[in-house]
Amino acid sequence: MSTRKHTALPKAQTLIEALPWLTRHHGKTVVIKFGGNAMVDEELKAAFAQDVVFLRQSGLKPVVVHGGGPQISAQLDKQGLVSEFKAGLRVTTPEAMDVVRMVLAGQVQRELVGLLNQHGPLAVGMTGEDAHTITATQHRPEIDGELVDIGRVGQITAIDPGAIQALLDDGRIPVISSIARSQDDGHVYNVNADTAAAALAAALGAETLMVLTDVEGLYEDWPNSDDVISKLTASQLEKLLPELSSGMVPKMEGCLFAVRNGVNTARVIDGRVQHSILLEIFTDEGIGTMVVPDGQGATDAQGGAR
Repeated sequence: MSTRKHTALPKAQTLIEALPWLTRHHGKTVVIKFGGNAMVDEELKAAFAQDVVFLRQSGLKPVVVHGGGPQISAQLDKQGLVSEFKAGLRVTTPEAMDVVRMVLAGQVQRELVGLLNQHGPLAVGMTGEDAHTITATQHRPEIDGELVDIGRVGQITAIDPGAIQALLDDGRIPVISSIARSQDDGHVYNVNADTAAAALAAALGAETLMVLTDVEGLYEDWPNSDDVISKLTASQLEKLLPELSSGMVPKMEGCLFAVRNGVNTARVIDGRVQHSILLEIFTDEGIGTMVVPDGQGATDAQGGAR
């Protein structure tokens, strides 16, 4: 019998290429920070939900952490409240905090839970307020040498991952809004979602932290070149931090915190690419910038093979 050239063969090759990664990551916790374009583009949102469910069905334990900058700004506009930023952070009045909480927990999180649950009874939404998951104190950034009050913006003081761990043990996908309760004054605080994801990854002993962005990764020599650094160590990243654009700072500081606190790898990946999460976790090339702890033999800061 002649061997028929089977059109599905490339699919089998792709699955087999994923095998060593499936084996390596089986049973491991992965914290994914959902943000940027992936949050507002319908097709990217759907692809993101498929990726997260795929991870769960492949034996990994995904945890999703999200903010909602564009959605919050749109709702504040609608209510006639001004969006003001200082030191890259949203000035959050008590009125604005009500909107932040409503948008994050009542809109963005609900939509994401709905997308994930099209594939089964998997996702459970919660905020950092639930079960004291994230506790914060008021964050006062230093501007021109002075500490400035920017309202209900929180700095994380404690993480209790017990409720998230219980959901993971039950086979669920926790979806967490980056809001925290204060231990000092009982107020609710808006916490940077990159920072929250990094703190949760460390507290959960996650295998990896993945941060979705609207860029391809960390550029080597922006704006002169669009070469992306594919891998670097914590110390190499620390040296680069002062030169980074303000939007990348919380993301890269989060990656640095994670790998310095027990997370094996932290990755910044392009959320504008459909299925970027699967490409990053299950292929040899990977597609973003990977940060590893010192001593894990990253190549020079020029990147190179992983």
